[in-house]
Amino acid sequence: MTPRRTLGTIPNLISVSRVALAAGFVASSATELRVGIIGAAAITDFLDGWIARRARVTSRWGAMLDPIADRFFVLTVVATMLFTGMIGTGAYFVLISRDLATAVGFLVAKSVPWLRGVTFQARMSGKVVTVLQLLTLVSVLVLPEVTPWLVAAVGVASVLSIADYTLALWRARAK
Repeated sequence: MTPRRTLGTIPNLISVSRVALAAGFVASSATELRVGIIGAAAITDFLDGWIARRARVTSRWGAMLDPIADRFFVLTVVATMLFTGMIGTGAYFVLISRDLATAVGFLVAKSVPWLRGVTFQARMSGKVVTVLQLLTLVSVLVLPEVTPWLVAAVGVASVLSIADYTLALWRARAK
């Protein structure tokens, strides 16, 4: 498929919908609507990959677009929560630590000649962090007393995920 045809696939359009959901989150102030938006983002995160695999329309564009849309959504929601005083600076940095580390890791890997050929793929540890992030965002809105525990869980899962991705990158470079 040409790049133009792969960009317009249903899974990619579903991924891009998370950008609109992020804008909706920022524009809304109703707790129920915000919880629904986070839920919709979680559903689209699952659906885009599931449809792409089932319909056999996976593409390099989709593999890049999905995590970018995920990170955009989470970063927008977390930043909104920080700026509105719903979370503190410490929670903000814990919630985005894995995202910052993987972005830096990706840039480093693409700038180091012997790592350029390594393909980045989603790993279970990253999916666990994403699920915990989304649960934490919902807890900020509806169950703030558990939020510190979930932020701590995101922190631990993020450290493990960063180590997992680093090890996977190190192993892949040898192939």
